[in-house]
Amino acid sequence: MSVPASTQNFPSSNIAPGPRGQFLLGSTRDFQRDPLNFIQHVAREYGPVARFRLAHVAFNLVSHPEGIQQVLQGNNHNYIKGEFFDPVRQMAGDGLFASEGAHWLRQRRLMQPAFHRQRIAGFAEIMVRQTGNMLESWESLARSSEPVDISHEFTELTMRIIAETMFSTRLAEDVHLISNALTYLLADLNFRFQVPFYPRISFPTPRNLRAQKALRAIDEVLYPIIRERRQNKGQHNDLLQMLMDARDDETGEAMTDQNLRNEVITMFVAGHETTAVLLTWLFHILSAEPEWETRLVDEVTAALQGRIPGFEDLPNFPTLRMAIDETLRLYPPLWITNRNAVQDDNICGYRIQAGEVAGIAPYVTHRLPEYWPDPERFDPLRFRPEMIASRPRFAYLPFGGGPRQCIGNNFAIVEAQLIFALLAPRYRLQALSHQLVQLEPTATLRPKDGLWMEIKKRKA
Repeated sequence: MSVPASTQNFPSSNIAPGPRGQFLLGSTRDFQRDPLNFIQHVAREYGPVARFRLAHVAFNLVSHPEGIQQVLQGNNHNYIKGEFFDPVRQMAGDGLFASEGAHWLRQRRLMQPAFHRQRIAGFAEIMVRQTGNMLESWESLARSSEPVDISHEFTELTMRIIAETMFSTRLAEDVHLISNALTYLLADLNFRFQVPFYPRISFPTPRNLRAQKALRAIDEVLYPIIRERRQNKGQHNDLLQMLMDARDDETGEAMTDQNLRNEVITMFVAGHETTAVLLTWLFHILSAEPEWETRLVDEVTAALQGRIPGFEDLPNFPTLRMAIDETLRLYPPLWITNRNAVQDDNICGYRIQAGEVAGIAPYVTHRLPEYWPDPERFDPLRFRPEMIASRPRFAYLPFGGGPRQCIGNNFAIVEAQLIFALLAPRYRLQALSHQLVQLEPTATLRPKDGLWMEIKKRKA
């Protein structure tokens, strides 16, 4: 796949090629039946921009790094998070992930300091301690040899970590209520992405009534916490307090209670799901790559010399970081994202018309053979500095790119490194020989029906 050097020097009358699909539904059934294979096929078959219909929506899959850069960075003001993000807005309001324009920019400015690396370093102790608690509970699991759903274990762990980093002093039962409600809402969000024409949450279907109940449960916990913090100002070294203390540099304004509520929900979902999915796939891969597993464990063991890992140890894990990046290449949690064109644009020589969707699928771009030779093979050495420098910036985008790149990307990477460094020298996760692992591309890219593995204690 190749494109000319500039996406701007072409007549904008060319409509991108793509499958015709059915008369009314277009390619909807093909996409819903097997979305990953479908988008890979159309990218290979039709090139850097492939156009197809999902019912009434004209969808342009932009897979070439140059075109992606134009959508996410070069002409990003022309591309908004349109109706596809309504399910997120119904749950988290105008939180950072789904908001637009001036409101998004204000929220981004207010939240950015909370995710500086020095702030994240302060949360490393929580990440390590909560991981230690999980590993203690694994002692009996290792003795029993009973298979464990590792994806569930990592989801529970990262939920506890984000809960403590968000509310340092709250009661466990409050966090449990939020966790249960968000777990339900995330599953509901997956459903709404698969069935985009389902009635809005405000319409009283049985599913929507359950979603309303979950949202009320969250609000009944969050709003009292926020009010209590406002009334009784104290010292809380957590994300909520950082957000409450943040002030807009231009206006001096702080976040409203509703702003805080929306951002807390957004961070709860994004702050645990990405890392849980990343760790699940990393250990799945390593169970089939014993040489890489040994290499990573040896690196961590040699660097720590029996110590508990800390934030300051992360530079000593270069191979681990490359393995994490390679895992995110093969299994990007956010496997596809969409933008609506406000005005006509010209991408890779093809016209994107106002109102149409520009879809960007890291799952596809991360497998383009011109940038990733033998793309299905796990090879962390692809992420040596000289290899990174040789590729276009937008050939790799597990956390998006441009102004709207995920604000929590460093949090997720640090968390994954610390969890691995504490876990891997103590336990080996062994795949079940009879298990068929299938991808489930919903809101994130998870293993369908979980990932069951045996926990084996390593010899001292």
